[in-house]
Amino acid sequence: MTIQLFIFFAISTLLVSATPGSNMLFAFQCGLNHGLRRTLWAMSGLMLGLMILLGASLFGLSIISRYPVVLDSVKVLGAIYLCYLGVQSWRSDGGSFGSDIEANGSQWALFRTGIWVSLSNPKAILFFAAFFPKFINFSAPLLPQYVILVIGFYVIETFWQFMYAISGQKLANWLGQGNRLLWLNRLCGTVFIAIAVALIWEVVA
Repeated sequence: MTIQLFIFFAISTLLVSATPGSNMLFAFQCGLNHGLRRTLWAMSGLMLGLMILLGASLFGLSIISRYPVVLDSVKVLGAIYLCYLGVQSWRSDGGSFGSDIEANGSQWALFRTGIWVSLSNPKAILFFAAFFPKFINFSAPLLPQYVILVIGFYVIETFWQFMYAISGQKLANWLGQGNRLLWLNRLCGTVFIAIAVALIWEVVA
């Protein structure tokens, strides 16, 4: 892999990761509702989910192309879970969103939810299945390329997750006034449900 190609990959990934998606939205909400320390557990779950998707895209593309129902099943399950998170966010009274993330935001619940949010993230699915392989030279040794691209991606993705989580934490006091947090959670819930609907539509269309 040339330096120029890696720089292009890094810049592209930096821009793609910065755009709000379900992963970044979840990191923001966790930073807002639970603080940065507990959000690290959510971020660990998000990164593990991304690792699973990355492994599937790098080593399972032939299976997915042969059995597209596998990918469709993941999308449907992810859409159902995102819909559930959206409803829980809407039902929040302005505090910690989602009873599944427990009122105390337990570490395991945050980690587990992070995994599912990542696995159902349509932006990540598209990135790994369509965008990521464009930077791989399949006629050259693959392992060194995988290592370089994966490390680059994880550094950039972790940076943006920290930025979103810190932003949520910094805004906690301001959003705690009146019904601001209530309406933010409802807005986040609407986004989660919209992403879920888009996933279902992509499967059935």
